[in-house]
Amino acid sequence: MTTKKLVGRIISYSLLILVTILMVGPFLWLLSTSLKSGSENIFQYPPQFIPEKITLQNYVEVMKAFPFWTYLKNSTIVAFLTVVLNIIFCSLAAYPLARMQFRGKNIVFLLIISTMMIPFQLLMIPIYLLSLDLGLQNTYAGLVLPHATTAFGIFLMRQAFLTIPYELDESARMDGANAWQIWWRILMPLVKPSLVTLAIFTFVMAWGDFLWPLIILNDQTMYTLPLGLNTLAGSFSNNWRYIAAGSVISVLPIIIFFAILQRHFIEGAMKGAVKG
Repeated sequence: MTTKKLVGRIISYSLLILVTILMVGPFLWLLSTSLKSGSENIFQYPPQFIPEKITLQNYVEVMKAFPFWTYLKNSTIVAFLTVVLNIIFCSLAAYPLARMQFRGKNIVFLLIISTMMIPFQLLMIPIYLLSLDLGLQNTYAGLVLPHATTAFGIFLMRQAFLTIPYELDESARMDGANAWQIWWRILMPLVKPSLVTLAIFTFVMAWGDFLWPLIILNDQTMYTLPLGLNTLAGSFSNNWRYIAAGSVISVLPIIIFFAILQRHFIEGAMKGAVKG
């Protein structure tokens, strides 16, 4: 290896390590704070990263302080339904845009993509009023339906379908398959990495959503974990150990979900960006 290549590799790895520290560091500090006992000063200088005495009492107290399992159940139901509906609806919407020929197809696709420039905050009031008219306040449907499909999901699945040769569609039609069977039995299994990518993005969005549940819910039994954790600040008068413990608990499902599906993530993201 030449000196130039060695220097370039050292610089590359140094930048990667720096980015890793910037990304993972706050979470590790959050984890460290959640494991510190009440006798330790979490604001001491210089800061002490490793706790003097590791304790899980903060987690126990957090679970006792509010109905953790109820909030966890609500978040799980909302995230699961949002992921399933996004996979179904985004794939169904992307299929004709990628595999069928009809007048105005490109215009429809551009209109869908253009909605990505509109922030959800601008749509919250009309969606909230519509939800009230339909009786969706304090319901799972009210939490899930506004995010049941996204322009990003349609774009991602369209790009994935475009990578599949059209000859497969023609062969299937010659065998008597209709459009529904081609979509479900042929295309969907072939774009599994992109489906996983969409599932991960949707799960992270649905699990961490705070603003919309805050608006549509006023029944605490329907609270999701982000809303429940927001009550910790008042319950414990800003006891940062308990708040850190609750935050770690809320983040763990995202980490577990990503760890299970990570081997498909990069492949699916690459496929979605290759062909346009």
